[in-house]
Amino acid sequence: MLRIHFTAEDLGRVRVLPEPDPMWETVFSIFRLQERGPSLVFHEWRRAVALACSPEDLAMLRALVPGGYFPDFLTPSEGQFGLDAGIEALLSTPRSRFRAELGILAGRHRLPSWTRQLADGDRETVQRLADAIRGHFRSAVEPYWQQAQAHIDADRARRARAYLDGGTEGLLSSYLPMMRWSSPVLSVDVQQEQDVHLNGRGLVLVPSFISMSTPDFLHDSALPQVLVYPVEHSVPVSAAAPAPRISLAPLIGDTRTAVLESIGEGSSTTELARRVGVSAASISQHTAVLRSAGLIRTGRVGKAVLHTLTPLGDALLKRGLATVA
Repeated sequence: MLRIHFTAEDLGRVRVLPEPDPMWETVFSIFRLQERGPSLVFHEWRRAVALACSPEDLAMLRALVPGGYFPDFLTPSEGQFGLDAGIEALLSTPRSRFRAELGILAGRHRLPSWTRQLADGDRETVQRLADAIRGHFRSAVEPYWQQAQAHIDADRARRARAYLDGGTEGLLSSYLPMMRWSSPVLSVDVQQEQDVHLNGRGLVLVPSFISMSTPDFLHDSALPQVLVYPVEHSVPVSAAAPAPRISLAPLIGDTRTAVLESIGEGSSTTELARRVGVSAASISQHTAVLRSAGLIRTGRVGKAVLHTLTPLGDALLKRGLATVA
């Protein structure tokens, strides 16, 4: 159990990132490739990435991400600003931090000899690690970025409504069952016991597309605090070629097209009825059809029933040429 303790100041300093962190996604991709057993969502992804990635890059990263603990220097907070910023932060890691975090890893796993050079901050070895991260990101993460962003947009719509309805405490409460908010503590089921006191630093919530089934966090509680959580997947992950643009109305009808276009970042049944110009009962019928087709997701946020686009619905809407007049 991870228990994150908030102060009143911390509640005003909670953020949800608008996109995945490429450094975290790259690390999670290593875990996914080592995952045993069937995975309906990631089966096609694992097969494609195993063929596309560099064996040398993968071997280097697997040595540092063998399962369980991995060094925090692989996921610097600067990664939230993009891959280049994350890699620049990695290249600037102090030697003392390389040594300390690799020491923790060596206490749990047998490490290859080249990690001694990394622990000494050898620039050539550090650069080789940075190149491996960049190369693996391009093979395992970048081709799926559009899918990842669509899933995270859907998740953010739900979180935004929860925040509007209940403030930061409403946002934190929306993460059930993966996290449990009981003021002033956010409890997260993880594989070890840890208490983190934010003490005014705030918390960055990082949505992840490739993450495993539970949230992840930094081992060193003195670092800027992030909590990385998995978003829901509505379809299997695959690197599909862009589909041709289509007209939606002949496929799903004018009213359902209008409903999709009106959902935006998330809308209630009453809001949709007002925007589309039909009764709430009619909206309920149309949303039931769209939901059964996998184009929208309906969930309760507080007392409201909220409709949001799924990644499939968002992609279909973006490909549609015709809009309802």
